[in-house]
Amino acid sequence: MPVQQSIQNLHQEFSQDLALVKTSADLENVKVKFLGKKGPIQNLMKMLKDVSSDDRPAVGKQINDLKDLMTSQCDQLKDSLVSSEVNKQLLDEAIDISLPGRNHYIGRKHPLTQAMDMIIQILVGMGFSIQYGPDIDTDYYNFEVLNFPPEHPARDMQDTFYISSNVLLRTHTSNIQARVMEANKPPIRIIAPGKAYRNETITARSHVFFHQVEAVYIDKGVSFSDLISTMDEFLSKLFKRGIETRYRPSYFPFVEPGMEVDVRCLVCEGKGCNICKHTGWLEIGGAGMIHPEVLRNGEIDPEVYSGFAWGMGLERLVIIMRGVKDIRDFTENDLRFLKQFTSF
Repeated sequence: MPVQQSIQNLHQEFSQDLALVKTSADLENVKVKFLGKKGPIQNLMKMLKDVSSDDRPAVGKQINDLKDLMTSQCDQLKDSLVSSEVNKQLLDEAIDISLPGRNHYIGRKHPLTQAMDMIIQILVGMGFSIQYGPDIDTDYYNFEVLNFPPEHPARDMQDTFYISSNVLLRTHTSNIQARVMEANKPPIRIIAPGKAYRNETITARSHVFFHQVEAVYIDKGVSFSDLISTMDEFLSKLFKRGIETRYRPSYFPFVEPGMEVDVRCLVCEGKGCNICKHTGWLEIGGAGMIHPEVLRNGEIDPEVYSGFAWGMGLERLVIIMRGVKDIRDFTENDLRFLKQFTSF
């Protein structure tokens, strides 16, 4: 078949296929079929070697003109298809201007951060300074200096995340105590806010990490009555009302005597409810007079100085104050939960 006849047949075939194109994908298939590297245009160029030298320039021009025509028609059809498809997409995604606008919520602090800020503000106003310590600490500062000697059974009270045999994630913010005692002479009046970590089963009431605030006061003549009066003053400021408290004897290796601190249930006013497990009381923390061994380990003479320490879990306080039923809500970042807390 002469090359000229092949050019005419290819033009006719291209026009027929182009007339069937409906989408951009169809057009791309046609371009690949006719203008691709292995398409018929390239085959025609190879056939030029069989054309006489006199006719070769004219035939070559016909092939190039056909290629330019195909390219031009494909480009024109592409612009038309793209415009049509965009218009269709716009119609499919048309905005109903009669719909109400979306609400925009003002950002705010996490409820635990709000509570921590409030507690710090109260205690700083009562004369305490703020001290921070490392989340990753040694066994010495987390246990031994706080009267937890090796193999002491009290260590079993706190399931610990060990990084190595002597390095761990702190189980309480009490690890700050000895550092403060070593670096400062009494009087010492500090609070230690921060995270603590314990290898516990995650439930509605417990988690593997939580927040604590610890208060320490060391000076000459600090008594048990100072501890109770300070706790009562702090709690009345925290709950913004008179609070009935109850102190129960308890054991903590770093204080002697030690006690648990309860407040009258704020939900049922002591009558008994699900929040207080029908006891009328809510446990909020532990406290006691600093053990003489802890003072010695902190290079403070217990014959001259005495002190008290108390600590409480922040999550527990917020649960009590705001009626939160599941401690896991604090860490799941669900905006439906978080945006309820405008302020404390």
